[in-house]
Amino acid sequence: VHVCFCGSHPALFAAQMSECRNLTSLFLVLGDITQKGYEKKRAKLLAPYVPQTQGVDPALQKETRTQTPAPSAAPASASSSSSSSSKFHRARSGGARDERYRSDIHTEAVQAALAKHKEQKMALPMPTKRRSTFVQSPADACTPPDTSSASEDEGSLRRQAALSAALHQSLQNAESWINRSIQGSSTSSSASSTLSHGEGKGTSGSLADVFANTRIENFSVPPDVTATTSSSSARPAAIDLPPSGIVKGMHKGSNRSSLMDTADGVPVSSRVSTKIQQLLNTLKRPKRPPLKEFFVDDFEEIVEVPQPDPNQPKPEGRQMTPVKGEPLGVVCNWPPALEAALQRWGTTQAKCPCLTALDVTGKPVYTLTYGKLWSRSLKLAYTLLNKLGTKNEPVLKPGDRVALVYPNNDPVMFMVAFYGCLLAEVIPVPIEVPLTRKDAGGQQIGFLLGSCGIALALTTEVCLKGLPKTQNGEIVQFKGWPRLKWVVTDSKYLSKSPKDWQPNISAAGTEPAYIEYKTSKEGSVMGVTVSRIAMLSHCQALSQACNYSEGETIVNVLDFKKDAGLWHGILTNVMNKLHTISVPYSVMKTCPLSWVQRVHAHKAKVALVKCRDLHWAMMAHRDQRDVSLSSLRMLIVTDGANPWSVSSCDAFLSLFQSHGLKPEAICPCATSPEAMTIAIRRPGVPGAPLPGRAILSMNGLSFGVIRVNTEDKNSALTVQDVGHVMPGGMMCIVKPDGPPQLCKTDEIGEICVSSRAGGMMYYGLAGVTKNTFEVIPVNSSGSPVGDVPFVRSGLLGFVGPGSLVFVVGKMDGLLTVSGRRHNADDIVATGLAVESIKTVYRGRIAVFSVSVFYDERIVVVAEQRPDASEEDSFQWMSRVLQAIDSIHQVGVYCLALVPANTLPKTPLGGIHISQTKQHFLEGSLHPCNILMCPHTCVTNLPKPRQKQPGVGPASVMVGNLVAGKRIAQASGRDLGQIEDNDLVKKHQFLTEVLQWRAQATPDHPLFLLLNAKGTTVCTATCLQLHKKAERIASILYEKGHLNAGDNVVLLYPPGIELISAFYGCLYAGCIPVTVRPPHAQSLTATLPTVRMIVEVSNGVQPRAGRSKLPAPRHRGEKAIYKIYTSLFVLYDLPRKRLSQVYKPPTPEMLAYLDFSVSTTGMLTGVKMSHAAVSGLCRAIKLQCELYSSRQIAICLDPYCGLGFVLWCLCSVYSGHQSILIPPMELESNLFLWLSTVSQYKIRDTFCSYSVMELCTKGLGNQVEMLKARGINLSCVRTCVVVAEERPRVSLTHSFSKLFKDIGLSSRAVSTTFGSRVNVAICLQGTSGPDPTTVYVDLKSLRHDRVRLVERGAPQSLLLSESGKVIPSPVDLTVSPLPVQIWVNSPHTASGYYTIYDNETLQADHFNTRLSFGDAAQTLWARTGYLGFVRRTELTAASGERHDALYVVGALDETLELRGLRYHPIDIETSVSRTHRSIAECAVFTWTNLLVVVVELCGCEQEALDLVPLVTNVVLEEHYLIVGVVVVVDPGVIPINSRGEKQRMHLRDSFLADQLDPIYVAYNM
Repeated sequence: VHVCFCGSHPALFAAQMSECRNLTSLFLVLGDITQKGYEKKRAKLLAPYVPQTQGVDPALQKETRTQTPAPSAAPASASSSSSSSSKFHRARSGGARDERYRSDIHTEAVQAALAKHKEQKMALPMPTKRRSTFVQSPADACTPPDTSSASEDEGSLRRQAALSAALHQSLQNAESWINRSIQGSSTSSSASSTLSHGEGKGTSGSLADVFANTRIENFSVPPDVTATTSSSSARPAAIDLPPSGIVKGMHKGSNRSSLMDTADGVPVSSRVSTKIQQLLNTLKRPKRPPLKEFFVDDFEEIVEVPQPDPNQPKPEGRQMTPVKGEPLGVVCNWPPALEAALQRWGTTQAKCPCLTALDVTGKPVYTLTYGKLWSRSLKLAYTLLNKLGTKNEPVLKPGDRVALVYPNNDPVMFMVAFYGCLLAEVIPVPIEVPLTRKDAGGQQIGFLLGSCGIALALTTEVCLKGLPKTQNGEIVQFKGWPRLKWVVTDSKYLSKSPKDWQPNISAAGTEPAYIEYKTSKEGSVMGVTVSRIAMLSHCQALSQACNYSEGETIVNVLDFKKDAGLWHGILTNVMNKLHTISVPYSVMKTCPLSWVQRVHAHKAKVALVKCRDLHWAMMAHRDQRDVSLSSLRMLIVTDGANPWSVSSCDAFLSLFQSHGLKPEAICPCATSPEAMTIAIRRPGVPGAPLPGRAILSMNGLSFGVIRVNTEDKNSALTVQDVGHVMPGGMMCIVKPDGPPQLCKTDEIGEICVSSRAGGMMYYGLAGVTKNTFEVIPVNSSGSPVGDVPFVRSGLLGFVGPGSLVFVVGKMDGLLTVSGRRHNADDIVATGLAVESIKTVYRGRIAVFSVSVFYDERIVVVAEQRPDASEEDSFQWMSRVLQAIDSIHQVGVYCLALVPANTLPKTPLGGIHISQTKQHFLEGSLHPCNILMCPHTCVTNLPKPRQKQPGVGPASVMVGNLVAGKRIAQASGRDLGQIEDNDLVKKHQFLTEVLQWRAQATPDHPLFLLLNAKGTTVCTATCLQLHKKAERIASILYEKGHLNAGDNVVLLYPPGIELISAFYGCLYAGCIPVTVRPPHAQSLTATLPTVRMIVEVSNGVQPRAGRSKLPAPRHRGEKAIYKIYTSLFVLYDLPRKRLSQVYKPPTPEMLAYLDFSVSTTGMLTGVKMSHAAVSGLCRAIKLQCELYSSRQIAICLDPYCGLGFVLWCLCSVYSGHQSILIPPMELESNLFLWLSTVSQYKIRDTFCSYSVMELCTKGLGNQVEMLKARGINLSCVRTCVVVAEERPRVSLTHSFSKLFKDIGLSSRAVSTTFGSRVNVAICLQGTSGPDPTTVYVDLKSLRHDRVRLVERGAPQSLLLSESGKVIPSPVDLTVSPLPVQIWVNSPHTASGYYTIYDNETLQADHFNTRLSFGDAAQTLWARTGYLGFVRRTELTAASGERHDALYVVGALDETLELRGLRYHPIDIETSVSRTHRSIAECAVFTWTNLLVVVVELCGCEQEALDLVPLVTNVVLEEHYLIVGVVVVVDPGVIPINSRGEKQRMHLRDSFLADQLDPIYVAYNM
């Protein structure tokens, strides 16, 4: 085995400049040099190796050292604890306990690693945070958390002491990661000595300003992080840029920041884009493992599997053979059972002390003698068996389980209860006292109690009184706990046993004696069952190993309910008639030296401690000079299994050797609940050489191989042995995962033990038991070695020379990242070695891994001090990332800081890791700072896709991915013979139809307008409408002097006046342009659109209805009036009759212009001819079966698209009555639309998604109230959502489900599909088959393929048909790929109407021909939407099989990332699901970075919880790394009247820094 044993000088080997250090340490060891002289000599020797920092007081670079020269062989550099005697120490902020977790060597390594990074000048963008978000409440600010908390289960606390000056200097020299010296100030970045002793920081202004002033080299073209070949070239440039106008509207504060060129060459002055630019520059660094180049099948994205590194170290030794411990000696007077020993001592040595308890101040308060223990246990046993129930129905029988609930400061009552149970032959299950209903891990304890079938809990009177109670005084039902009966075991409540009653004490057998609980890595609690024979054998083995003799005194600082505290202090104690002094945790907190004083006062021979107790004693030792530890023959360090315990032991020895502590007395041991004591170092012989250390390479360890550390001194791990195998035991090392194959001699594996002294099973869990307690090791060929079963201990380690056992970590703390194994404890130690006095509480750090995107990812969570500044925290975080990266060669996925005292605690105050992890994954951790590094960590993304050039829809692609022979084409049914009257033959124009209706049915009501209360405000019959239109036309002639063909802008609120004005324009031969009036509350947002439309349509005379243009109150509103060249406000219409109604010469003449702003911010106007209008009205009339006797309800905006057609045109054409409900009225009365439909018994109603969402969210929980109001929707035959997007299936489904109770048919809701080039392509109508749905594979969609999958398939997307293709000669063509949908139809618009007549775009979109096939001669219009047609099994009205059109999404909205096409809605749907507080979400890209904006509807504390959740879900479901996460207030994401998100507006606001976000996280 390659293990280097270097005597007792581990530090000398690991230090960076060993020769120099040897000399200096030697001087100090020999004791012939003063402290001052030592410093001087040392500085001189090290000068050539350590670059000096300019501008730093040399005195501050001194190392603070203990002044006691160490006479022992322990080297000063390893053992000096700089905590106590340093003169600076007391002045440190909160410094009382800060120094205790350091590993000197490791800290040095970390600092050296950080110094290395100084060459890489990286500027990390700091997250942007709203000030109000994390104001700490006064209570929080005043109570620092209990930093002393010893972590019981998680080795986070046993960190080490003693830091040396070399690292301060190397660190002061190192520029921190956040390159603060940009401004030219020489700062000594966070070198603790400097900052903590009050030297000025040297930086001025906030970090954000520094960033703003930074010009980073070569940033004109940001790197393409996502490795696509080109940035999305498909989109016209006009969409891609934020308008350069942003620059004008800069904030006053941002004028110093340099104008940066964005990727597109448009200068954007904003803090945000500067930060993104920095982020991009940071991301230029290559990821560690280079991506492997291999072919990726287009169809299936392949996640890269990390290939094993060919140079990684491999084990070379032979296969190990199991190691045997010495035989278990046979001592004649050892009892046949533990209970027999108690009986013997209790009756023959009744006066001997057994257990001494201390009070809060650390003074002995009560001593339990063996006589008292025996008599009380007997009383309890009798009471349990005979007095709890009736004689015929006892509550407890032998073999039943009972819970023991005793506080940590009452060992006496616990011991009596434990032995009382043993004597009664019931099985005790000791657990912690529950403090609140929602203790961390409390539910899992409840699970254990339930699975053990426990109905009875024993406790003390005091403890029972302290348990949380309900109002009527009963004990609360703890979460997840079974119903318990509580029994108080105080003596006064116990019945004395009759003389003739004797407990049954048989020889120890395999029946269970007690159950010890253990918490697994996932947080589940299991009960390890220990048999009576195992309990006895273990006591015998401990007695032999520790050489216990009768009457010895031992001091126990551990928890006496489990593990070594129970085994030594309660069980072996009675076996050997020892006297235990139990020092509770609460006393240690107030008086850390109490255990040392107890050893001194009682001349104790043995002390049981953990590393934390050694630290506490060192912290306080100045207060007690006269203690002596010379009586100790064994100082058992029970967490010797933690590799970081070595420096605690060294530091403690160096400090207390002068107090009589013998070096050979320090005995580390390794324990686990399953295997109990695995190994313990036997007490040494005075003068014999101390056992050696192993200095291992961390890199080797991560591959599970033992290698002596030679190459990189920074990443070494020094471990001490934990002695030899227990007497009577046998040990082997097996591979941690897979079958239990024996390891090679130089391989790290899980330690397995075979002995009579070990657990027998997990109670009630047969499956897990088999894998843990009944392991038969196998050799490399897989055949079993022997037939002796072993128990897995859960510890990782190896057997070194001389059969010494070394432990390097726990299975529970194992983090397996990309095939390499890291130990959580090691990472904690590295984090703590980064100087953190101002930022986080030492020892309050949790490290765990979460599984994201096919690999484990490391998460580090620490508690931040209340007084830590934002900058300090961020700097500390970046340094921790660097240190872990350098030393462990692994990236941290997420580093989070939470407010002080908020991490869930274990009963003894450590961090409850599994609960912390659960909070992190649920989004309830509430961090106050967070840094995610997915770009650095995630290296297994599939290779970006290369685009296939020039694939026509019908080409058959290689590999038969697409067998696209038939161009998918769908047609509406023919209009030919289905006309109802000769209306159409006679009247080609709508104006003629209206005139004809005014003569034929003058009093037939066409329109009815409702207000918010549901009352009719206005109606219009055929004649009224005709007359109004005539009057308006005459005004246009007379006052406006307009000619036929002039454009007129109509600025009206939704209503009948808008309709009359529209027909007035047609009567006058003008071309109407309907425009939504600007909104008085948000002029800045709505006015520009109005202005643009007016300017584009050559803005002749816009006009406003009587009611509505607000009088100009301030500058902004005057702007409205300035836009318009001439403005008519119509008050009184003249009574004059129009001489003649204008009749267009041909149907191809323009009827009106339809303007609308797309979600990408493009304003497009299309020209609608008279022929198109009649064709469209005719098609809708047939599809929806509209006749003059029909009533329909419309709740839509009447300004563009199908909404306008339904509101203004259809009623006139078909003669049905339209009930008009302006959508804005719903804001004040949610019931309006549904109650109207119910009241008028409407069969067909049309609405928008925003209306449907309003009703679903607002009325979802008020269905009963709707019933009470008498609202009934059973009359509704079709409820059609008018939209120009992919159907929102989840919304329509929930709407149908919610209102099913008030009669809504499940078949009623359907959608339409239209686009700019053709406003109505699909409409469900009444006669066709029901809309169909399909599930398609999302991965294939990204590759522009359609693959249908079953429901419930992973990564599947539910698509619903967008209604039936409308009747008319509409032809659609798409291929089996989701390519663009093209239409050919009489009611397609004639073309785009723009100010700059962009002919190429026009030809491209309106007059395209297919390049092949029969349809090549037809002229098609491109809709700009992706979709596909699928022939279904259903029959259409024509009798043929029905072709369903599925719309996937708008082409210009898609994001092109990594060569794949993403629809924003898919990413947004995933994000919205991740946390209950996400109200809405929108995504967009900026220079190939994906930006996710989420609206937070919870409290602002939850803002940072969303960052990791959003990053995780997008990575898992879409294989994309989020670049920036922006958390904003509800309502910030702009949504248009159709209910569509305006992502481009959002993007522009974000880049112009106008969002006022709660938090912006830049993922690294």
